[in-house]
Amino acid sequence: TDLEKKEEEIEQLRMDCEHFRARLETAQADCMREKKEKLDLRQQLNEAKQQLLQQAEYCTEMGAAVCTLLWGVSSNEEAVKSILGGSKAVKFFTITAQTMESFVKSLSEDMKQQDLDSEENQFVLALAGIVTNVAALACGREFLVSSSRELLDTMMHLLGDMKPGLCNKFKVLMLMSLYNVSINLKGLKYISESPGFIPLLWWLLNDPDTEVCLHALRLLQSVLLEPEVLARSGAEVRETLPFQRIVALSQSRNAELQALAKELLEDLKIFEYEA
Repeated sequence: TDLEKKEEEIEQLRMDCEHFRARLETAQADCMREKKEKLDLRQQLNEAKQQLLQQAEYCTEMGAAVCTLLWGVSSNEEAVKSILGGSKAVKFFTITAQTMESFVKSLSEDMKQQDLDSEENQFVLALAGIVTNVAALACGREFLVSSSRELLDTMMHLLGDMKPGLCNKFKVLMLMSLYNVSINLKGLKYISESPGFIPLLWWLLNDPDTEVCLHALRLLQSVLLEPEVLARSGAEVRETLPFQRIVALSQSRNAELQALAKELLEDLKIFEYEA
């Protein structure tokens, strides 16, 4: 009887063993299938990443090419009027602001020298050049200050964010755009009333690049020569003006910068006298 019981137990254990072996084989098969699926998904992900990278490179190259062409075209007044009269003008300048901001955010903190020939650099320079050309026209200035203030805010913000000596051509184009906008009284009021505008000018005047300093001085002169704006910002200018820096620029080896700095010093004498 004991032997029969033992045999029954052994048979039951054998059946259990077969059952667990079958479950193990099923689990192993599922595991292998899942591994294969993961490998397939990983491969698909890598392919998708590669496609996305290629698409991004294509978009950057296309954007650089199209915007470089548009930069040249925008020097024509009739072309600018046609652009501004289209339904996508506001959207274009909104995307321009976003692209400029993304470009500056992508610059590494320890970046010593910018790749001037990169597609990204050419793309953003072309966008800034288009804005400069548009702002050079009366209709363009009016459009920017009326319908694209986000772009003006972005440019002032980025000028304060970029380290001295970095992206000099980009800075110069943005400063030229702001100077062109400042020719419009409404534009000058908007720019000069922006928080931190006067400190931004002082920051830019300390940039080691001659062209950046030159265009920062032009923008400062635009503010000083407008009585209505000066009446509102004069006190802040007088209290914080980096006079010694302007004196140093008046002794620059660059003839254009030297002449403008000397002219500004003369304007400041009148400014102090009237004050």
